[in-house]
Amino acid sequence: MVLDTVFKILTVKHLASLLQLFGCSGAAQVKTGRDMKGQFLSANLSFAVGVMSAMYLCMGVSGAHLNPAVSLSFCVLGDLPWKKLLPYSLSQVLGAYLASAVVFVMYYDAIMNYGGGVLTVFGPNETASIFATYPTEGVSLQTNIFDQVVGTATLLLCILPLNDKRNRPAPEALLPPIVATVVLGIAMSMSSNCGGAINPARDLGPRLFTLTAGWGVEVFTFKWSKSCQTKCFDYFFWVPLVAPLVGAVLGSFFYQVFIQWHLPELEPENNGQTQLTESTDEEPLEEKEAQGSPSGICKKAPEGLSDHEKQNSLV
Repeated sequence: MVLDTVFKILTVKHLASLLQLFGCSGAAQVKTGRDMKGQFLSANLSFAVGVMSAMYLCMGVSGAHLNPAVSLSFCVLGDLPWKKLLPYSLSQVLGAYLASAVVFVMYYDAIMNYGGGVLTVFGPNETASIFATYPTEGVSLQTNIFDQVVGTATLLLCILPLNDKRNRPAPEALLPPIVATVVLGIAMSMSSNCGGAINPARDLGPRLFTLTAGWGVEVFTFKWSKSCQTKCFDYFFWVPLVAPLVGAVLGSFFYQVFIQWHLPELEPENNGQTQLTESTDEEPLEEKEAQGSPSGICKKAPEGLSDHEKQNSLV
């Protein structure tokens, strides 16, 4: 039974992460259409819709964990068992890998036409950025790390209050669109430096796919720079893997210290009802009924009346 439950949860996570094809499809349409079939906003909206749809899909099964950085922060906060972190993360990466494969097949002709029949990581007709994130030329490694730390910390600061009962939580049915809006806001404002991954699975899964689909090892090692006038091996790939994990933990820490510790304690719920204790002695029927009557008194209906009259005669 335990293995069946785990298998079901991981299968749902595969399917939920597969919905990242919304984002990759949007990026493929924008790039291969040369901004004639969408723009920067449409690609980011596609990613946001994918997040919202995936959350609705698996929220009732596994809590809508789609991001290893978020799962790590929940483990640190004690809201998710540590033993689930690795299988959740692997499922998220695999789902993103499969989503990239679907998008590649769907847009294969457009990608090959755009790149002149060559799958490249750099240059005016590069197509690797459809799937994974890459740094902008001229942006330092330190800036990219800081970018991802701040972006993921912002994500956690925005989503942690949504389930906090001490901080006016949002209705459960509205969580997916709220989180999707937060992701959209971060993508629209913090993706210029290095693509705004803020999700290790969203970047590693597609990067692994491009490695196996024909782009080669340069997806992990290569960065084009005019100052080099050649290939510069800076191994940027680890930044969207490590920096979001650090940012998620920092965001959780900031929320705990500056927000949650200052919230009022929850008051115990009081419905005005007392729990009845069972008695071994049988009480007369009239006394039992009297305990449930508003006045504490239960009168017995006179004999010889109809059922309707008996009901009306009880006070």
